[in-house]
Amino acid sequence: MRALITGGRGGIGVAIAEALGDAEVTALDLADGFDVGDPHAWRALEGEFDAAFLNAGIVTGETDIAALTDEQYVRALRANVDGVVLGTRELARRLMPNGGSIVATASLAGLTAVPMDPIYALTKHAVIGFVRSMAPQLASRGIKINALCPGFTDTAIVPSEVHAALGVPLMEPSFVAQAALQALNDEETGRAWVVQPNRIVPFRFPNIPGPRP
Repeated sequence: MRALITGGRGGIGVAIAEALGDAEVTALDLADGFDVGDPHAWRALEGEFDAAFLNAGIVTGETDIAALTDEQYVRALRANVDGVVLGTRELARRLMPNGGSIVATASLAGLTAVPMDPIYALTKHAVIGFVRSMAPQLASRGIKINALCPGFTDTAIVPSEVHAALGVPLMEPSFVAQAALQALNDEETGRAWVVQPNRIVPFRFPNIPGPRP
């Protein structure tokens, strides 16, 4: 297997690479100069892949919308949303004609309200909506795409003060990585996999109400 991982130097990215065993892994990370929000970086990417984990993501760390800076806002959108959209676009070209599977890391923040970082929640809701909406189009190309929605994980993205205030167990990156592989091998597409301590399940989206007669 040839696999691509964005955010490949972070806790979950490293754990996914380890979980893939002897797969040929291409790890992309801002620490190495690859900006997932830059379309030119994606166009310059070389190689073909069987699987991809669009895992790069950041928090703003800002609770107060009045204090949110332009830089915080744009940086979160580039990493969390543009990185998934641009990555999926490039992979739709590179995974053909043999198909493949994409896992986009969203978050439980994409399924619920997150007052401690509303912009992070916005970006993760966007990822889940994008994955669900893209699935039928990619399926026609033989490509599956699913979203990974982990809760709080013991990585650098969770600030130390949040660690202390949570009062809930943090998941190990290795557990989230196993969930990522489960999402990768999902026989269905367009699903959002909820990952919580000792629980990995697809989220059951309720149907929207129809019009009243």
